[in-house]
Amino acid sequence: MSFIHPSAIVAPGAALGQDVRIGPWCTVGPEVVIEDGAELVSHVVVDGRTRLGAGVKLWPFATVGLAPQDLKYKGEPTQTEVGARTQVREHVTIHRGTVTGSGITRVGPDCLLMAVVHVAHDCDIGAGVIVANNVVMGGHVSIGDGAVIGGAAALHQFVRIGRGAMIGGVSGVEADVIPFGAVIGNRARLTGLNVIGLKRRGVDKPRLHVLRAAFRKLFFGDQVFAERVAAVRAEFGAEPLVDELLAFIAAPSRRGLIRSAATADPDEAT
Repeated sequence: MSFIHPSAIVAPGAALGQDVRIGPWCTVGPEVVIEDGAELVSHVVVDGRTRLGAGVKLWPFATVGLAPQDLKYKGEPTQTEVGARTQVREHVTIHRGTVTGSGITRVGPDCLLMAVVHVAHDCDIGAGVIVANNVVMGGHVSIGDGAVIGGAAALHQFVRIGRGAMIGGVSGVEADVIPFGAVIGNRARLTGLNVIGLKRRGVDKPRLHVLRAAFRKLFFGDQVFAERVAAVRAEFGAEPLVDELLAFIAAPSRRGLIRSAATADPDEAT
């Protein structure tokens, strides 16, 4: 049985699953769908065409599905989606999509968005992503599964963050970050691979050595970048992690690719 605090306002038309808990002073709009076991702790606002997955938990003063901060937005019926078991902490804002973008802002399952994170319109966040306090995203940002975004980082609109990447705290990220890459700085530069994250995901030493060798050849070789990409594909392309990295580089991009700093240590781990 669901519980709705007497001070909460749940609009007619909102669809609530089993065992949903809506705490004091929450507001739920008429087109919202809240799946089984989700909880709004208190002072939460959920509006628009928004779906909260099973077991999602929203903490005080979080807002999900409100209109985007885009002057072109004219009230079109765009969407917001938060995946199962994701935790959205205090003062997080997740804005709905726009018709000039994908039409949906999506946060995947099993994510943790820490306090005061802003997820702008049309962002697409994968599964198991951790976003630390005070991170801000421009519109249309894409973050791959298992990435970690350090506190107070700023992600430029249209930036792609690859799977398993690590963004250092207080970094200004204005271009794409390769899968498993580690970047830091303002403006952020590629410092190495997220080796700790790779090990935590069960990548063994032989595969890690191959990925490191491919990384060195890509970002610290003598040839022009296109030639280095071709050489890495020929030598290491059979390794799935390298193939994923090369596919990310080859994919269309609005922001280009973050490269290594001249003084970076290619063996540095984050």
